[in-house]
Amino acid sequence: MKAINWSGVFPAVTTKLNPDFTLDIPAIERGLERLIDAGVGGVVMMGMVGENAQLSPEEKLVVLKTAKAVVKGRVPVVSGLAETSTAKAEAFAKEAEKLGIDGLMVFPGLTYKSDARETIHFYKTVARASNLPILLYNNPRGYGVDLTADILTELMSEPTIVAMKEESYETHRITELMTRFAGRLNVVCGVDNLIVESAALGVKCWVSGMANAVPKASVDLLNLCVAGKFDEARKLYAALDSLFYLDTVVKLVQHIKLTENIAVGSAETVKPPRLNLEGAERERTIAIAKTTLADLKTLGY
Repeated sequence: MKAINWSGVFPAVTTKLNPDFTLDIPAIERGLERLIDAGVGGVVMMGMVGENAQLSPEEKLVVLKTAKAVVKGRVPVVSGLAETSTAKAEAFAKEAEKLGIDGLMVFPGLTYKSDARETIHFYKTVARASNLPILLYNNPRGYGVDLTADILTELMSEPTIVAMKEESYETHRITELMTRFAGRLNVVCGVDNLIVESAALGVKCWVSGMANAVPKASVDLLNLCVAGKFDEARKLYAALDSLFYLDTVVKLVQHIKLTENIAVGSAETVKPPRLNLEGAERERTIAIAKTTLADLKTLGY
């Protein structure tokens, strides 16, 4: 198994789309270069922000091939794995390994709220499908499946399960996980507006949505926290907080893509059933984005 250094910002990379909803490969390539130039620790392709569940099997492979070709080993390329059946999840894991992807961020089985026994079986089966290191995706609000510490204890028998994106919004869990699985499980922040709180508890890796729009500020924020410079970190965090909150709501994909459009001009197109923001909702996001970018400019970004 290839090891991944679970430290730094791992943006959940937006999948850029043309107006007809086909993949915009040149835009995906430019977006990846921008993130690497900003100093990210890795990239996660096709997470929720990458609209994994809306992409066809063929599109998913194209996205991964594009990422591998652009990144050229400079940082780890992690693929989201979001499927409706265990068999499909196994097949995707094997395909990703063949393509030379560095790791997998595995969602629970989509469309079904599995119980603890079923959840353990699903993750163990996927873990055994390849030798790729696995970042578990714990987002009980979004998917109705909660990877509790007791469930994780059952999963620790699988050597490829090495990290978890903690997105329960309960920061006290971080201490529990780090204490209970010290040296065995890398705890990764999955909530943009809890990154300083998470880093204060020892987290050193962050899978971020809004880092697509503000990558350098996000990288600097985490670096300040890891270095223990919390006075400086809080000033930067204050400028980012309203924007980061938009990563925690149902329409986070639309908010992130719109903010990225304002920041660098990339298309805000999302794949249906998502639709681009309209009306007051859109204007509010634009106002938050513009205010944040202006505040960052005063801080030298």
